Amino acid sequence: MNGQTRGFGVCKANRRDFLRVAAATVAVSGMGRLSKAQASGASKAGSTGQNAVELSPLHASTEAPDKTPGPFDPPSERIGFAIVGLGHLSLGQILPAFGKSKHCRPVAVISGDRSKAGKIAAQYGIKDSSIYDYKSYEDIGRNPDVQVIYIVLPNSMHAEYVLRGAKSGKHILCEKPMATSSADCERMITACKAANVKLMIAYRQQYEPMNRAIVKMVRDRKLGVLHGMIATNAQNQGDPWQWRQKIALSGGGCLPDVGIYCLNAARFLSGEEPSEVWGTLHQPKDDPRFKEVEETCSFMVKFPSGLIATCSSGYGTHRSQWIRLEGDQGWAELNPAFGYTGLKLRTSTVQDGHDVVSEPSIEASDQFAVEMDHMALCVRNNLRPHTPGEEGLQDQRIIEAIYDSARTGKSVSLAQPQEVIRGPEPLTS
Repeated sequence: MNGQTRGFGVCKANRRDFLRVAAATVAVSGMGRLSKAQASGASKAGSTGQNAVELSPLHASTEAPDKTPGPFDPPSERIGFAIVGLGHLSLGQILPAFGKSKHCRPVAVISGDRSKAGKIAAQYGIKDSSIYDYKSYEDIGRNPDVQVIYIVLPNSMHAEYVLRGAKSGKHILCEKPMATSSADCERMITACKAANVKLMIAYRQQYEPMNRAIVKMVRDRKLGVLHGMIATNAQNQGDPWQWRQKIALSGGGCLPDVGIYCLNAARFLSGEEPSEVWGTLHQPKDDPRFKEVEETCSFMVKFPSGLIATCSSGYGTHRSQWIRLEGDQGWAELNPAFGYTGLKLRTSTVQDGHDVVSEPSIEASDQFAVEMDHMALCVRNNLRPHTPGEEGLQDQRIIEAIYDSARTGKSVSLAQPQEVIRGPEPLTS
């Protein structure tokens, strides 16, 4: 058969058959390249390794390789989460994040609005029998699909629903702030330990890749000795009747809601615990939004090393989210910081005698997906969460000290914690 005849034959061939044969040839030739790690992972039932897919590269070695999401657990092997409270955060962030999660799935919802809960359950494939109200909340203990309860309620309700959830025998992931008093935080920790269930506080920033990169820079001394941190987290609140504006539900204004991000960042980025705090508040008298809670809280946090964090939080300004950590050899900043998306990291260090400002290329992750995946892996592998109840308790103690300082006009000294606050480094794969 001559070359012309061979070419004509290929052209006349069915395109679908041709692609099928070509794909099969590539698949067969690639089988020999399966690594020992992949083969081992594929043999483990319930491991994401068995679902790993390796594709041949499209680009030359001079180009960054394409990344394929996953591998993901099969739905039947994922850790089942029950979402308690179907407000803005649950509907806008948490439930959609299950679509990017590797190890989790939504299996139950708890809401006081049966109609809304039914609509959400239908969207996420949740059975009608796994829809609960707040009175039947304990019935979740008899639902074998549920392994973790994610509490997304007003701050003052956290303690009650953690205690009730622990009594049902389920592990708990609780939104921050952990509670509205350190006494409640201690009760929550005690109850979960007594029930032998895990308690994790949802500090999503501690699992976010850019924040993790700053932690590594600090630990590797890339910034040198830390001397200062500047942070702000502010937004302009609207409805004066929402629960965040009611002291009985929120426990405070901007400080426990958005200021806590600055406070927690100062602690986990530096790796230190504060020794002293100063705080000041502003609560306008003529604005109905701030009849019960502060509009602005500025505070300073001093650490034993001499590092001072200067922080500002607010409920009455246009959204502003920014943080910079400053050392004697460089700085690192997130601007914007603290948001669900759009974080941008910049660093400055001296290289070859020149100040070099760079923007590291770090792929963003869905913060709620990686946070929930960490909790799922802790449940699966029986590990202590990186941000356990003790982490939330420490922030609450400091928040109370900041309020004390604002009331008295004096600084408040803090004792160094005796207990281990954080668990092992985050697991997110």
